Amino acid sequence: MREKWVDADALRDAFAGAMSEMYQQEVPQYGTLLQLVAKVNTQTLAEDPGLAQQLAQANELARLSVERHGAIRVGTAEELGFLRRLFALMGMFPVGYYDLSVAGVPVHSTAFRPLNDSSLQRNPFRLFTSLLRLELIEDVALRQSAQTILHQRDIFTARCRELVERAERDGGVAVADASAFVEEALQTFRWHSHTTVDSATYQALHQQHRLIADVVCFPGCHINHLTPRTLDIDRVQLLMPEQGIEPKAIIEGPPRRRCPILLRQTSFKALSEAVCFTDHHPGTHTARFGEIEQRGIALTAKGRELYDKLLQQAGSLATNEAHQSHLSDVFQAFPDTEKALREQGLAFFHYQLTEKAHAGLPENRSLEALIEEGWLRAYPITYEDFLPVSAAGIFQSNLGNEATQRRAGRASQAQFEAALGVPVSDEIALYAQRQHASLLACGLNKGA
Repeated sequence: MREKWVDADALRDAFAGAMSEMYQQEVPQYGTLLQLVAKVNTQTLAEDPGLAQQLAQANELARLSVERHGAIRVGTAEELGFLRRLFALMGMFPVGYYDLSVAGVPVHSTAFRPLNDSSLQRNPFRLFTSLLRLELIEDVALRQSAQTILHQRDIFTARCRELVERAERDGGVAVADASAFVEEALQTFRWHSHTTVDSATYQALHQQHRLIADVVCFPGCHINHLTPRTLDIDRVQLLMPEQGIEPKAIIEGPPRRRCPILLRQTSFKALSEAVCFTDHHPGTHTARFGEIEQRGIALTAKGRELYDKLLQQAGSLATNEAHQSHLSDVFQAFPDTEKALREQGLAFFHYQLTEKAHAGLPENRSLEALIEEGWLRAYPITYEDFLPVSAAGIFQSNLGNEATQRRAGRASQAQFEAALGVPVSDEIALYAQRQHASLLACGLNKGA
């Protein structure tokens, strides 16, 4: 009798739940944040029945309480390559390339996430994964020291490696191995209070960049934040201090809008945690924090071009209130109705036949006419990815704001993909494919 395999979506769901439980135990303030976000979401849905109905019809309500993403940092190509193999067994694949060196953060990144509608609806959990760029460490001796330290560690347990290799050989994770697979995978992301270096080495790496010390000096790639999804990030930002949580100064991303776009993010500041060095000197390390996100509609290439232009034009002001007000003024140039977003080709939608269309659609009608006359429904396709400027802003706010601006971005997607072992998927192409598939399912052979 053929052995049964665990569905990749079920495995990812179990892993995400286990990760959340672990992080709440390690960072109790994160549990407080989850409670606050759940409360705000309940209030927001009660105050806006139209939003509640739209989310229910688009199958978004069920997944609202699931953590939307975490973030990790690794030090070597081998570590990144094995993570890619591990995540593939959970139905998570690399999407997008992010060069954070433009903001003085010496990493480049991708997001491991599900790709198709059914997998995203089951559990959209993703991990923003950054690879340290040792070549950006200017001190040659320090760079060589970091490289030696990294190559002496193995962030995966022997059992984890064994289970991944068996699953790849057999075509999936066996039901009998599922619990062990999740537990062994989880060990990679646990916090370790004992470093792999002495205090002097830590200080030297820390002085070069806090993130370098975070990646190099520990035995694993501890999860540095998890992120619940809120429906009202402005309200969460205001309420965080009442819960004893200090938020970062500025909400990253676009302003508050009637039709939310892309991704807005904030966080609470990173914790200072006790660590012990190999020379037995006590010390502290600051890296782990809690983040909150509010997701809107995915934008087309044309929409992203307009967003990037307006964001650059807006810049950043000192206080969140002033920044958000200025941002809202600048973004008056970005249409804020779903109809305008569709007609100007700025955003992606999922199309669905209504009950009225059970016998077929009338001919010679435009897409907007079919929607207005009640033949079609159009749901915003939720943005599942990340924004480089926002990611850098979150990183910097939790690294003491001391990151220096480099002369220019030093992107190297080819180098990153060589370490990864596969090309990354283009996120805009994925959204276009999903929109086009929904049109075909409605019997409309229209381009995305």
